[in-house]
Amino acid sequence: MYRTFGTVDLMAEALKIKLTIADRLYPLTIQAEQEEGLRKAAKRIEEMIKRFEQSYAVRDKQDVLAMCALQFAAQVEQKELDAGKDLVDIEHRLQALDQAVLELLK
Repeated sequence: MYRTFGTVDLMAEALKIKLTIADRLYPLTIQAEQEEGLRKAAKRIEEMIKRFEQSYAVRDKQDVLAMCALQFAAQVEQKELDAGKDLVDIEHRLQALDQAVLELLK
């Protein structure tokens, strides 16, 4: 995001950070509010890499990263599926409440 001060545009609180993932350094320019989330994500990826390397005879970092990507994607998909089920449950409860209110108003 850019903020305008008079005629000067400045990137709002831009930070330059470096993250290491799978023994590779990634320099990033980010918003300040993104830093904590990105650092936590990089840490989780590193922890998952270590678990996969210890649990399986994986020699190629690309294979380990692919397994990490699959695990994270599966978690996101499962959360979306669970959220959809929760919405259906909430909708049914609201319909039941609506019906109960209508019955009381008769």
